[in-house]
Amino acid sequence: MRILRYRDPDFARALTSLQRKAEPTPEIEHTVRGIVANVRARGDAALLEYTAKFGGPLLRASELIVTTGAGVDAATEDAIAVAHANVRDFAKKSLRKSWTARNRQGAVVGERFDPFQRVGIYVPGGTAPLVSSAVMTVTIAATVGVPEIVVTTPSDRTGKISDALLYALHLCGATEIYQVGGAQAIAALAYGTETIAPVQKVFGPGNVFVVEAKRQVFGQVAIDLLPGPSEILVLADASANPAWIAADLLAQAEHGKGSSILLVTDSAPLLTRVEKQITTQLRGLKRQEHLGPVLAQHCALILVRSLEDGIRIANDFAPEHLSLVTRQNAKLAERIRTAGAIFLGGWSPVAAGDFLAGPSHTLPTGGAGKSFCGLTSEMFQRRTSIVQLDEKSLRKSTPTITQFSTLEGLDAHGHSARIRLK
Repeated sequence: MRILRYRDPDFARALTSLQRKAEPTPEIEHTVRGIVANVRARGDAALLEYTAKFGGPLLRASELIVTTGAGVDAATEDAIAVAHANVRDFAKKSLRKSWTARNRQGAVVGERFDPFQRVGIYVPGGTAPLVSSAVMTVTIAATVGVPEIVVTTPSDRTGKISDALLYALHLCGATEIYQVGGAQAIAALAYGTETIAPVQKVFGPGNVFVVEAKRQVFGQVAIDLLPGPSEILVLADASANPAWIAADLLAQAEHGKGSSILLVTDSAPLLTRVEKQITTQLRGLKRQEHLGPVLAQHCALILVRSLEDGIRIANDFAPEHLSLVTRQNAKLAERIRTAGAIFLGGWSPVAAGDFLAGPSHTLPTGGAGKSFCGLTSEMFQRRTSIVQLDEKSLRKSTPTITQFSTLEGLDAHGHSARIRLK
């Protein structure tokens, strides 16, 4: 763990070193470009080769699609049902609704919001089956009314996908499921193969290769955002519980490679206690091979002069998750402008947002929160603007149309309005 204190002579430089850039290394960009081009050119054959090469099973094209899964126990059913209901209810409330009105000249104008007809959703497998990611993406697509919801998710070397994940995908509304992961899955969703028909928009989190593939296929398809490894920044004062803070930090650290965990506080005693709690709690956790590298390379406990300085650091860092544990949470939250999600108070573990609270846990990382928001219902909706004039409103509009056509040297524009009034 790095300990940074505002009195340190290199404090400002050390803070700068914490900044991330949501862009790939040249090596990753080159590798992904080759994968995307190969899948685009060779379809299923390339998908099958990459699946075997990167740790998956040896498959035939007919085995890419997954149609059934085993059942799950009652406790798993209940947990998935609770999360699904909360996410569905939240998605309904955030849906954009079509509207019309009349402008100053009397023309009817408005917006229409329709669900995309075919979307692709990437659900990570990797070191843990992210059942929650299925709930947090597929549920929203189904709630919006997307008729074709295509999911790609990697299986293990034996061709096995978690029963809980398959159960969640079916419950939440997936219409097609394919056992393929990595950048090759994103390429298949964008360009299509003999087995997988192309989609209109690609959603979902993933590793650096998946994120880079989404970046490279943008334009061929739409994408939601570029969500990568997990992040948390806790902004706390002396009133916070150090054990709870340490637990939140470790919870995000167990996602492993690339994850970032930060504590920013104006209390030196709290910082020391959190440091001790991390060491103590770490011993009892299972994912040591993932936790260790994150703590060594991407963990910082930062002592600031004031919470005012802490707010500036938080907005500069643009964390995926921001936990506020102070005596003035509501007041400070109003000044946060770049976080993917804000968790208010000690009784709000980030894990509640990860698993069931309601808003999707697919959030911007790598500093992208300065420009992107998290996954929302409207991202599954396609907006169309509506314009309807009658003779009366056209007569009122034509002088302005004519003036703009003159200003821009586009006389055919003006003529197209005037000819209707002769």
